[in-house]
Amino acid sequence: MERIARTFARLAEAKKKALVTFTTAGDPDYATSLEILKGLPKAGADIIELGMPFSDPMADGPAIQRSSQRALRAGQTQRKTLAMVRSFRETDSETPVILMGYYNPIYVFPVDGFLAEAVDAGVDGLIVVDVPPEADDELCLPALQAGLSFIRLTAPTTTDHRLERVLTNTSGFVYYVSITGITGTRAPDLSAVERNVTRIKARTPLPVVVGFGVRTPEQARAIAGVSDGVVVGSVLVDAIAQSLDEEQLATDLTIRAVLDLVEQLSSGMKAA
Repeated sequence: MERIARTFARLAEAKKKALVTFTTAGDPDYATSLEILKGLPKAGADIIELGMPFSDPMADGPAIQRSSQRALRAGQTQRKTLAMVRSFRETDSETPVILMGYYNPIYVFPVDGFLAEAVDAGVDGLIVVDVPPEADDELCLPALQAGLSFIRLTAPTTTDHRLERVLTNTSGFVYYVSITGITGTRAPDLSAVERNVTRIKARTPLPVVVGFGVRTPEQARAIAGVSDGVVVGSVLVDAIAQSLDEEQLATDLTIRAVLDLVEQLSSGMKAA
């Protein structure tokens, strides 16, 4: 929790916005994914979302669905995802790491064991898209009690009444989904994003970051102008996919393809 708060405070003092990156743990293989993870902060990532591979990622578009499939084929598991975070923490004690995904892999771990191991590994928070506020006792409250932030998603269709419920027990930051639908399929409407971010910030002191559909430095810069941060994901997993060989294995281009793109996005946001 503290790492997330420190990061947003440092960025606010410097009048900067957070670049939040998403990659799937184990995509396209454990070693390559870990090297990408370790390289993200230097490339410009302020907060890292690490996807927990799952066979049925219902909120995600084709790019992230395929990244989960590649990771699972390569043998990625929840324990290996936590091991990646442990390895990352050996050289980086400050960059927040958020695990993002779905409840099933946590439920079967099971929950108490997963939360304890996540804290021990150095995880800072969770985004679990299929556990609604009505089920806070299931995961949200235990996560908070364990010392993890529990980050909620809001959407253009979230009413004021529903927003009040969603923000209850939310911590770390609020993730505003800028489009209706799945990840990586459409570009966000800047005026609608600004209107909804303003609406959310009127109801919570938490930072609000915006994701889904951000693919270019220009889009990132524009979204950063009306929010506290920008999430980029599908474009990064696309970069991984496009760098692979015919057998869907990593090449010499894979790591650099992702980190170069993060550098471009970071530079674009700094130019705002």
